[in-house]
Amino acid sequence: MNRISETDLILNADGSAYHLNLLPGDVADTVITVGDPDRVSGISQYFNSVELKKGKREFITHTGRIGEKRLTVISTGIGTDNIDIVLNELDALVNIDFSTRLVNPQLKSLDIIRIGTSGAVQADIPIDSVLLSSAAFGLDPLMHYYQYQLSDGQQTLLNAFKAALPDDANISPYVAFADKTLLHKLGTGLPQGITITAPGFYAPQGRQVRAVSAIPQLMDIIQQFNFEGQRITNLEMETAGIYGLTGSLGHKALSYNVILANRVTQNFSKQPAKIMDHYIKQLLEKLAGA
Repeated sequence: MNRISETDLILNADGSAYHLNLLPGDVADTVITVGDPDRVSGISQYFNSVELKKGKREFITHTGRIGEKRLTVISTGIGTDNIDIVLNELDALVNIDFSTRLVNPQLKSLDIIRIGTSGAVQADIPIDSVLLSSAAFGLDPLMHYYQYQLSDGQQTLLNAFKAALPDDANISPYVAFADKTLLHKLGTGLPQGITITAPGFYAPQGRQVRAVSAIPQLMDIIQQFNFEGQRITNLEMETAGIYGLTGSLGHKALSYNVILANRVTQNFSKQPAKIMDHYIKQLLEKLAGA
């Protein structure tokens, strides 16, 4: 078995993971990811006990318990470039012996649940609702750097989306999927759909401010896409990367999208903080009972 070098897996002087500042044992088997560092305490306030609080840069981590359930909540910041850092270091913390730099003989699989804000791209999806990503198309390049497998049906879905994009769009999308076990366990009775993970907030999500978009028809393409009854429901900036990397590493992932905007009706939530808090408590109740 090959030893992982000091430059491939960088550790801090205290032996913690370079960016996350965490030690093996700091991470629970169930991890909630959020984009906003301030949202970490908004979740851990509902823990019965908090055993650990650590942070470095935008990566804030709290680990604690709700009843007997041990949970970690960690902020990722925005975008799949940060997801690359967070998921690789989380995996290293549970699957690599930091003293020998060897992969553990027995691998651990984490349950990773993202809860974040999102914008709906279909008129019938109400603001202040929650929607689960059954799959996600990544418009970012992250998963082009990793090996991962698609079934024939999944490849056909991706090919259909690629065919809907204009030839001069210079976009090479990928697709990744939610873990079916988590989707069933935590998503029963909740609406689901295909998510677009964009590499930016403005033109990559079809917004026009001052800089001129090179693909002005992007939102129309996204809204009109339909393959065998499957449609795109929402936009955000992390889910496809989370699904792709967790699949490659042998972990399980599910993305909760709190819909604060509807891009078709051009409505935005009047009480975003209250709505997010409502769905955080709903998710924690589901996890505590899982």
